[in-house]
Amino acid sequence: MEEQGLSLWIYVGVLTVMLVWALLRALPHHISSGPVLMACLGASVLMERLWAFWPAALLLLTLGLAWWLRSTRTSQLALLAPEGRAICLTGCDNGFGKAAAKRLDALGFKVFATVLDLSGDGAMELRSACSSRLSLLQVDITHPQQIQQMLLAIKTELGLKGLWGLVNNAGVCVNFGDAELSMISTYRSCMEVNFFGSLSVTKALLPLLRKARGRIVTISSPAGDQPFPCLAAYGASKAALNLFINTLRHELKPWGVGVSTILPSSYRTGQSNNEVYWKRQQDHLLHNLCPALLEDYGEDYLAETRDLFRDHARQAAEDLSPVVDAIVQALLSPQPRIRYYAGPGVGLMYFISSFLPYRFSDTFLQKLFVKKKLIPQALRRQSGLCPHAVVNNNNNDEEKSEQ
Repeated sequence: MEEQGLSLWIYVGVLTVMLVWALLRALPHHISSGPVLMACLGASVLMERLWAFWPAALLLLTLGLAWWLRSTRTSQLALLAPEGRAICLTGCDNGFGKAAAKRLDALGFKVFATVLDLSGDGAMELRSACSSRLSLLQVDITHPQQIQQMLLAIKTELGLKGLWGLVNNAGVCVNFGDAELSMISTYRSCMEVNFFGSLSVTKALLPLLRKARGRIVTISSPAGDQPFPCLAAYGASKAALNLFINTLRHELKPWGVGVSTILPSSYRTGQSNNEVYWKRQQDHLLHNLCPALLEDYGEDYLAETRDLFRDHARQAAEDLSPVVDAIVQALLSPQPRIRYYAGPGVGLMYFISSFLPYRFSDTFLQKLFVKKKLIPQALRRQSGLCPHAVVNNNNNDEEKSEQ
C-alpha cells in the first residue's frame, strides 16, 4: 500500500510539474508568482482527487490542457510589422488564395499573387480591390517554365532584397470515390499539383527566402494525416506534401527560415458547391471505369457518393477568415507555430487521433465526413440482400432496408 501511495504521488507530482510548466509558459510575465503558485497547489489537490476516481480522464485532461495552453501562447505575442516585406502567394484565382491576397495587401505587404488566368474573374477582382503594391503573375505550378518566369519577375522587382514569405496555397481536389474506383490519372493529377507543383515553387524561391530569413507557409489538409473515406488520391498527395514540408522545417532551421503548415476545416471554395461539377465528376468516372468494377460497386453506389460529396460541400463554412488569420499569424508571429488548425473540429480531430484508440478516431471521421449507407452491389448479391441494403453504422453488420 505504501509503495502504491508513493507511486501515486510521484505520478501526480510529474503531472503537476507539467501543468506548472505549461502555465508559466503561457501566462503573461507581469502576473505575480503568488496567484500562479496558489493555482498550481489547487491543481495538485484536484489532480490527486481525480486520479483516485478517473485516472484515464485525468491524463487526457492534463494533456489537452497543456496542448491548448501551448497553442494559444504565440497568439499573445506582438506581430511583426508587414511594411517592407514581400510575399509570394500561389493559387489566388479564388478561395483561400484570393481572400489572403486581399488581407495581406491591406496589411501593407508587397504581394506577388499567382493566378491561372490573368483575365479571369478572380484576377479582375484583385486588381480592383487591392493596392498598386500587388503584382499578378500568371503561373501554372505544374509548368516549370512558368515558375522560372515567376522567379525572374520577383527578382527583377525586389532587386537585392530577399523574399519574406511564400504561401503554398495552389492545389486541387479532383478525387471522387473509393480508392479502388479512383483512376491512376486522378492520383497523378493530385500529386502533380499538390505535391510536385508546391515542391517546384518552394525549391525555386528558397534562395530568396533564405536571404530574408523568411517564412514558408503551406496550406495542406487533414486528409494528408487522417484516412478520410473516398479521398485516397487527394490525401496521398497531401501526405507527401506534409512530409516534405516537415523535412524542410528541420533543414531550414540553421538558415533562420520558419516553416508552418495550415490544416483547414471544411470550407466552401472553388467548384465544391457546384451541382454541375459533381455530376460531371460522376459521369467522368462512369465513362472511364472498367465494366467489372462498375458491376461490383453499382451505379447507385457512385450516385450516393456524388450526393454525399455535394451535401458535405453545401454544409461547409463560407467564412474563410480562420484560414486567412492563420496565414497572417504564420507570416508575422515572432514564434510561428509548426501547425495551425484553422476551423472548427480540426484540433479536436487531431487530439482524438493522437491520444485515443483507432476506433474512436474512425468513428469521428465517419461522423465528420461522408456517411455511406449503401454497400457495394457485389456484397449485396453475395449476402442475398435487397438492392437498397444499407450499412448498419452501429455494429458494421449488414441489414435489409425497410423500404
